[in-house]
Amino acid sequence: MKSSAKHMVVVVAVDDDFRVRESIESLVESAGYTPQLFPTAEDFLRSGKLAVAACVITDVRMPGMDGLELQRRIRIHRPTLPVIFISAREDSETRQRALNEGAVDFLLKPFDAANLLEKIRAALTAAKQ
Repeated sequence: MKSSAKHMVVVVAVDDDFRVRESIESLVESAGYTPQLFPTAEDFLRSGKLAVAACVITDVRMPGMDGLELQRRIRIHRPTLPVIFISAREDSETRQRALNEGAVDFLLKPFDAANLLEKIRAALTAAKQ
C-alpha cells in the first residue's frame, strides 16, 4: 500500500485514558495511517467518523457506554468493521463475549506496540477480502 493511500486509512481509538490514546496515535501515525481519537464511545458515535473508520480499537471499561455496547452499535451500521479490544483487566468472560460478537482480537494493557500494529494490519487486510 502506498504511503498516501495509507494516510486515507482511518484507525479509531476509543479509550478514556489520554495516555493510551496518545500511545495509539503515535503507533498508528508511525505506520502511516490516520488516527482519530475519542475519550468516550458516545463521542465517537456522534463524530460521524464511523462512516470512514477502517478499524476501531476500543477499551472495554469506560465511563458511559462500554466497549461491548460500542461494538454492538458498530455492528448495526458497519457489520464488517474490524474491532480490536484493549483492556487493563483480564476477564475471560468479557474477552469471550467480545470475540463471539465479532471482535478480531482482545489485548491486555499494557499492550505490546508491535503486536497491536500487527493486529491492526491483519484486521485491515482481512477487511479488504
